[in-house]
Amino acid sequence: LLQQEEHVPYTACGKCVRMTFCTSAVFFWILLIIASVIGIIVYRLSVFLVFSARLTQHISGKEVIRKYLTPQTATSVTASIISFVVIMLLNIVYEKVAILITDFELPRTQTDYENSLTTKMFLFQFVNYYSSCFYIAFFKGKFVGHPGNPVYWLGKYRTEECDPGGCLLELTTQLAIIVGGKAIWNNIQEVLLPWVKNLIGRYCAAARSEKVVPRWEQDYHLQPIGKLGLFYEYLEMVIQFGFVTLFVASFPLAPLLALINNMLEVRLDAWKLTTQFRRMVPQKAQDIGAWQPILQGIAILAVVTNAMIIAFTSDMIPRLVYYWSFSVPPYGSHSSHTMKGYINSTLSVFNISDFKNASKPFSPGLGNQKTCRQVYRDLRYPPGHQHQYEHNIYYWHVIAAKLAFIIVMEHIIYFVKFIIAYIIPDVSEKTKSKVKREKYLTQKLLHENDLKVVEKTMGKIANKIIKGVDSTFRPKAE
Repeated sequence: LLQQEEHVPYTACGKCVRMTFCTSAVFFWILLIIASVIGIIVYRLSVFLVFSARLTQHISGKEVIRKYLTPQTATSVTASIISFVVIMLLNIVYEKVAILITDFELPRTQTDYENSLTTKMFLFQFVNYYSSCFYIAFFKGKFVGHPGNPVYWLGKYRTEECDPGGCLLELTTQLAIIVGGKAIWNNIQEVLLPWVKNLIGRYCAAARSEKVVPRWEQDYHLQPIGKLGLFYEYLEMVIQFGFVTLFVASFPLAPLLALINNMLEVRLDAWKLTTQFRRMVPQKAQDIGAWQPILQGIAILAVVTNAMIIAFTSDMIPRLVYYWSFSVPPYGSHSSHTMKGYINSTLSVFNISDFKNASKPFSPGLGNQKTCRQVYRDLRYPPGHQHQYEHNIYYWHVIAAKLAFIIVMEHIIYFVKFIIAYIIPDVSEKTKSKVKREKYLTQKLLHENDLKVVEKTMGKIANKIIKGVDSTFRPKAE
């Protein structure tokens, strides 16, 4: 409009330096989140030994509590609570960090600013909320070795193991505490914080003034909505969508909890926006910005994570492989397909004499016993075999079945997804007709305006021509 060249506050080299610095800062803070997850892992390793030694002594004689409050359960619950507290504290820090980094980038427009901030905040929140869940689902207990040859971190730290029943229950506990705690904390924060601020503001205003304050002035003293508008509402819903979809195979109750939370959230947000905040100024928006590809990415990733949870974290595939292949000849001894002997087939034998001196257990109750298999849950050949302590044929059948399950499940779900997306259009036919009608009316209006201008212009020209003709042929006065 001003016909002036746009002012750019930095050169191309300066922009490159800024982007490099901001990218490095983002990766640094993401690594800090991963470091906090490692700290929780160290806590699990340390506290599990303490609970194993002391918990049974303090609750001895109380069989009901003792049945459910095992050292593994106590460790999992306390670690999940600590992880939730750390996540909430890091969220406060990362919100400020993301805004500072985005301000330092100097985005060109408000849309660029919001998209850049959206990407950073989601990366921080994604790693912060989901890293511990990904660890429990896909890494914990997967690389522990076997008795006599355990895996150590840095040569001295034993890797964390799952419960003999698997890590699925622990993942469910982690998700329940984080999802439930996050919903309660966000609702309390959204309702209580602005209400307290407005209460303090009204008290201070009443102390300074004795006259009756008009309504418009009372509304002005409410909390400002902020320059980011509904950014935090979008962020909350996207993080919730991730919890509902990424790990729904291990926590099927998550969608129901999300539905209940959203029904409450709608009413709380309505109350908050109408009574505790100033009226928002409407703004035009072409779309929801960076949130659309983020939601699409989560939906695609959710298929992979749920397939891997079913395959690698649960016992569904090993059970099916045993039922259909290893319960009957040539691998099994049963005459028909059955689950009898499944638990025994998952336990491997280890020779006590093969323990290294550093890891050899000291237990007077062992006596002359030469082998152990009570807590050795693995699929390996027994001692004395040609390939002793190596994975047996059952293990490789299970791995092949797991990989096949993941591939088949992904392709089926993606195929159904694309078919549904093709059948159900993004814009309905009724809406398309209305859009076409609006375009037609707009073009008709523009055409009519042009005709009016032409008629008006031609009318003036015609009047001038007529006046000229009249003056030419009119007889001269005597």
